[in-house]
Amino acid sequence: MLENLTTFNFSEILYAINWQRVDEIWSEFGKGCALYAANGSIMDCVTPDMAHLVNPYWSKFPPMDSTMSQILGLFTLALLLISACGNGVVVFIFGGTKSLRTPANLLVLNLAFSDFCMMVSQAPVMIINFYHETWILGPLWCDIYAICGSMFGCVSIWSMCMIALDRYNVIVKGVSGRPMTIKLALMKIIAIWLFATFWTLAPLMGWSRYVPEGNLTACSIDYMTRDWNPRSYLLTYSVLVYFTPLFLICYSYWFIIAAVAAHEKAMREQAKKMNVKSLRSSEDCEKSAEAKLAKVALTTISLWFMAWTPYLIICYCGLFEVEGLTPLNTIWGATFAKTSAVYNPIVYGISHPKYRLVLKEKCPCCVFGSTEEPKPDAPAAESQGTTEAESNA
Repeated sequence: MLENLTTFNFSEILYAINWQRVDEIWSEFGKGCALYAANGSIMDCVTPDMAHLVNPYWSKFPPMDSTMSQILGLFTLALLLISACGNGVVVFIFGGTKSLRTPANLLVLNLAFSDFCMMVSQAPVMIINFYHETWILGPLWCDIYAICGSMFGCVSIWSMCMIALDRYNVIVKGVSGRPMTIKLALMKIIAIWLFATFWTLAPLMGWSRYVPEGNLTACSIDYMTRDWNPRSYLLTYSVLVYFTPLFLICYSYWFIIAAVAAHEKAMREQAKKMNVKSLRSSEDCEKSAEAKLAKVALTTISLWFMAWTPYLIICYCGLFEVEGLTPLNTIWGATFAKTSAVYNPIVYGISHPKYRLVLKEKCPCCVFGSTEEPKPDAPAAESQGTTEAESNA
């Protein structure tokens, strides 16, 4: 029976059978795409209901090696476990600890929640499709998967942008800046989610569309079609969800670094003139602590851009007809972008002093090393920047 079937296109076989028997076909022939690796096309694996969404560009590539699909599946499973556990703990610690429920930390909480949702909504679907070596969940789930990935990625980067602007407000502007309040933080979070919702639902309204990409185990915005409609969406979306927050973050940290450096230089020069070791007051200690938390935020943000920049380059290569896109490098770019949801809890677990202290109390096995508060000459106070915190000081 197997010898007879190898003369037919695999998608034609799927057309000829009842969809309920697809699993039986996969069981009987193992990974169906592997049968055509030598002289077939990746399109041979596509199910009938997805064929109209696949760009013809991908038809010139043979199915990806099954071993690579297994590696990608295991890699994605590892990301899911680390991200779900890590971000779940961050949400639990920041949301359940009164001393950490400051307005500024609401943005951190929102970031951890969006990262958690990112991996929970993306990884299981990716693993299922890696196993079958093609998208088997139909057009509806293709849209849902792409919407979730786009929305949670947008929420994460704009949450990081708001965190950077808060650091700028506290460190650079100081008392002249507008203090962050609970109300203001919630307004920013609501605005971020509304913004992300609009842009991720736009493809469903006719501005571009969501389609399978790469080895056809994931769905994303259509970056291979040369029409102006999908091109205009991708260009606008990348400006608003990548370049604009990147500019604002770079702007914020440029002045943060300049302000901290100038302050430290002035302190050293004054101490030298007075022939003393240090002139740090409680206000100086707080400024130093804010600078340390700014470094934590900068690290998280830098890792986010490292994760998503390769995928942006892939999208632009498709947009501007640059040769070199293959199913392998495209799916690795899409998968590597998901690592952005893993970094946040690791960075906070290593660098955030009060987070480590609370985590040590609630889950001692999760913290390595000392969690003792720094000495008074260089305390690591939590970010205040709020009206409530100033009243408690």
